[in-house]
Amino acid sequence: MANIENSAGKPDAGLVRKGLIQAFFAALLAFGMFVLYVGLKTDQNISNELVIVQRWGLLAIFVIIAAVGRFAVVMFAATPGLFATTMRVVVPIAVLLIVGYLAYVFIREQLWGDLLTLGVLVVLAALLGVLIKYVLLPAEERRRERNVEAERLGLPLEASPYETHFLKAVLVALLLYPVMAVALRGPQGSLTFVDNFGIQILIYVMLAWGLNIVVGLAGLLDLGYVAFYAVGAYSYALLSSYFGLSFWVLLPLSGIFAALWGVILGFPVLRLRGDYLAIVTLAFGEIIRLVIINWTDLTKGTFGISGIAKASVFGIWTFDVGKVNNFAKVFGLPSSSAYYKIFLFYVILALCMLTAYVTIRLRRMPIGRAWEALREDEIACRSLGINTVTTKLTAFATGAMFAGFAGSFFAARQGFVSPESFVFLESAVILAIVVLGGMGSLTGIAIAAIVMVGGTEALRSMDFLKEIFGPTFTPELYRMLIFGLAMVVVMLFKPRGFVGSRSPTAFLKARKAISGSFIKEGHG
Repeated sequence: MANIENSAGKPDAGLVRKGLIQAFFAALLAFGMFVLYVGLKTDQNISNELVIVQRWGLLAIFVIIAAVGRFAVVMFAATPGLFATTMRVVVPIAVLLIVGYLAYVFIREQLWGDLLTLGVLVVLAALLGVLIKYVLLPAEERRRERNVEAERLGLPLEASPYETHFLKAVLVALLLYPVMAVALRGPQGSLTFVDNFGIQILIYVMLAWGLNIVVGLAGLLDLGYVAFYAVGAYSYALLSSYFGLSFWVLLPLSGIFAALWGVILGFPVLRLRGDYLAIVTLAFGEIIRLVIINWTDLTKGTFGISGIAKASVFGIWTFDVGKVNNFAKVFGLPSSSAYYKIFLFYVILALCMLTAYVTIRLRRMPIGRAWEALREDEIACRSLGINTVTTKLTAFATGAMFAGFAGSFFAARQGFVSPESFVFLESAVILAIVVLGGMGSLTGIAIAAIVMVGGTEALRSMDFLKEIFGPTFTPELYRMLIFGLAMVVVMLFKPRGFVGSRSPTAFLKARKAISGSFIKEGHG
């Protein structure tokens, strides 16, 4: 370590020189990769002629990010403690700059409604921080002290207060989220928060929790998970259009159909593991998508299916404007599409809670223990007498069932389905959420879904970035690049995900003495 750190714990000059050299080569590589894609862009002028737009400033930003990132990786990897020291300086400065810029935008545009919303969110975040620091953290410390003594005596351990209190507070906040959005922004103004940030995130949370059963618990790499999502959506769309069945009848049917396809997929892949399993599941997802595109007599191909019936409140109240039992007319409310979105928010929230409850219960049952054994070592799992055939099939079927639920909800929410909504990129995003959140951790996966999906939706609304990078800058085009960089950073510093949890649910908490008769000759 002499050539890396000096006696004061600071990076040595040789390490700095090495980091600068690697940063220079990273900048050259980034320049070569992005010069044609970012620096030069083909566009049409007023005369409808093809011209090349030069964006050297944006290219310079990409090159600088690559160089600084490579330099930081070299320094942080070789110098313990430097990352924490740097973050103590960088994070407050970044927060001050962001807050200052937002204040400037609010004051310049006089967006007092947005300022009030931001203020309420800051107050709620501060209250949450106070709750964690002065209530949950002391309780957690006391619990750890009691568990040390309980483990020594062989007594059962206490649950974490984060699981018993914090998650309950999060559930209450989710229940109040649409009400707060309507109170702060009005019915129409709350659509963006309830639909784009609320419903969209919860759909991906449910999909990721369903895939977590296959990948996180059973250890089966599935790259075609979006196929079950498509089966659920098209099952709802076709049965609703041709037979007029309601949402509450088609919701369980869509899950059953998707689970059936999960079993059909499970049979050909019983002998496959690892990369071979991933290739077959990827092919299955593409087969489903191509069937949807080419079976035009049934699915209408690339044109999609439109005019899908909306969901109703258990058939009592509908959200169709022309109906007598319209929700707004019955309760004397002004006509608005926000009520339907709020209703859908609570429906998808209930579906997410159902998914979490079933996952937790199954993990504690013998089938959940069998999934974990299959994940750790399939050969050892088979040697213990566990039927790996039924174990794999139940994992595929259960995960596919929740994808079918989410697909039917997606069709009811959109009112339109097409093959473009079920491409491989969706499977990749869902799998990335599971990996980043921590395979096997429901809380971590939910956090990853909020970061990834919420970040995507936030980039769509960041029009002020055009003022910085120019009018031709479109944040949506670079969101996957940003998420790719974020995934690299997370995998470097949190390789097991935000909340990595792969410990089995059944393990020996304390050593126990056994009788000598069990180890005599003739007894094993």
